[in-house]
Amino acid sequence: MRVGVLCSRIRIEEKLLFEALTARGVAYEKLDDRTLVFNLQEPKAYQQYDVVLERSINHSRALYALQMFNDWGIKTINAANVARICGDKFLTTQALIQHHVPVPRNMMAFTPESALEAIETLGYPVVLKPCVGSWGRLVAKINDRQAAEAILEHKQILGSYHHSIYYIQEYIQKPGRDIRSFVVGDETIAAIYRTSDHWITNTAQGGKASNCPITPEVDRLSRAAAEAVGGGLLAIDLLESPQGLLVNEVNYTMEFRNSIDTTGVDIPGKMIDYLLQEVAV
Repeated sequence: MRVGVLCSRIRIEEKLLFEALTARGVAYEKLDDRTLVFNLQEPKAYQQYDVVLERSINHSRALYALQMFNDWGIKTINAANVARICGDKFLTTQALIQHHVPVPRNMMAFTPESALEAIETLGYPVVLKPCVGSWGRLVAKINDRQAAEAILEHKQILGSYHHSIYYIQEYIQKPGRDIRSFVVGDETIAAIYRTSDHWITNTAQGGKASNCPITPEVDRLSRAAAEAVGGGLLAIDLLESPQGLLVNEVNYTMEFRNSIDTTGVDIPGKMIDYLLQEVAV
């Protein structure tokens, strides 16, 4: 069996996945997305791989490379369509809504004027997010009209395509934490609380990880969210609200370095076992 690992900068997560592959006697090759050159008419160079594991940091590179591999009949974990949906918060929200998975209230607008109307329809505070982005970057909590007008003007002056799409979400008063669960295939294998004094609780922004019990509700919603976006190896972000758990986002290149010791679960091992099972199907 030949496994390609689509990657760029090698993080702790990738090193652990390489170790898991080696421990199982599986040959693998790093496919650095910074150096790949695809001849669109000649797929033979890559058809030696039985499966490609996606671990790229760059969403655009991952999306196009996965589409290329899938079009050439090469299985990828995760599939290009899963990356397309999870890499765009609007598409993720739409998929979750269509599969009746509970989410925060969301609105979308295309001009500063209509965005301000949407913000005031939801009511302050709201959260303004880029449709494409990760690690809590460029996410803003807007507390009043004055702040809304300033941020919307700032985004308009930035002028790029991504800043002209206004994805607006109601602010959920979290109990100082959120939940990240890890779904491998049809199993919720682990979950952590991410706790912070800041309203953004991502561990990339300083949130602290602690073990979260996999309750029936966490398990049910995690698996439902994973199924809604196409399944595979996914991390689900859940918010605790007065109405119960809500699914906030779904991540297709999940980071897990802070969750192995915290949960006691061999996350990279389970990921590689799933990949091998999928190839054998």
